[in-house]
Amino acid sequence: MEDHGSTYLQLFVDETSLFNRIVLGSLLPTKIWDPLPHFFQTWLRNYIGGVLVYFISGFLWCFYIYYWKRNVYFPNDAIPSNKAMLLQIYVSMKAMPWYTALPTISEYMVENGWTKCFPRISDVGWLAYILYLVIYLIIVEFGIYWMHRELHDIKPLYKHLHATHHIYNKQNTLSPFAGLAFHPLDGILQAVPHVTALFLVPTHFMTHVLLLFIEGIWTANIHDCIHGNLWPVMGAGYHTIHHTTYRHNYGHYTIWMDWIFGTLRDPLDDESKDI
Repeated sequence: MEDHGSTYLQLFVDETSLFNRIVLGSLLPTKIWDPLPHFFQTWLRNYIGGVLVYFISGFLWCFYIYYWKRNVYFPNDAIPSNKAMLLQIYVSMKAMPWYTALPTISEYMVENGWTKCFPRISDVGWLAYILYLVIYLIIVEFGIYWMHRELHDIKPLYKHLHATHHIYNKQNTLSPFAGLAFHPLDGILQAVPHVTALFLVPTHFMTHVLLLFIEGIWTANIHDCIHGNLWPVMGAGYHTIHHTTYRHNYGHYTIWMDWIFGTLRDPLDDESKDI
């Protein structure tokens, strides 16, 4: 039985080792990363992956909305300055080594069998996989909502952690690069629900890893100030209100938690009032 358990856990190690070889082997000389212990190889892979996701998604999205579609989405005076975006990049890059420690630790816990993760969808079947994924996302949505809200409501946490992110409080200071411009501990706390969910619901390991990196793309999107108006998605229109009022729209992927707990403010209502 113990051998079966060890063999099953080895599937996770084999998967993370494959990710390491693909990323590190493609970008770095073997002599730099191969001698490193597996844990540090994983952290280095997550760090490089996080940096690439941040810059590729940020630059492509900024190019599209500020240059290719100039004056379509924003008047010139509403486009963030290069100085503002460079500051956001600086804050994000200072925090990135710490951000990527969280998925590294979560992968270590998965490899050691401390979570409810499973390596193959065939282990549970597609119906169970989808059901578990929905439960996982509900836990993440609930957890991020309350973590984010408490970072506002508990004054020392706001002052020493979350205020770093809220210096970007106008349309001409928000950009896709602001998506990860947090105090390192703030960013980690808001991602902790992704890891907590692994102990509560069976989760497909690769899906968990992908969702963590999709966070980088998602946070870039919700800081571009463009209201997509796609119900029930908590898009940039809602999140821009959060940055200007500080008391609304704490949710992450959807508006449901704000609707349930009475903190929802709809950008379309604001537009109608302005008219």
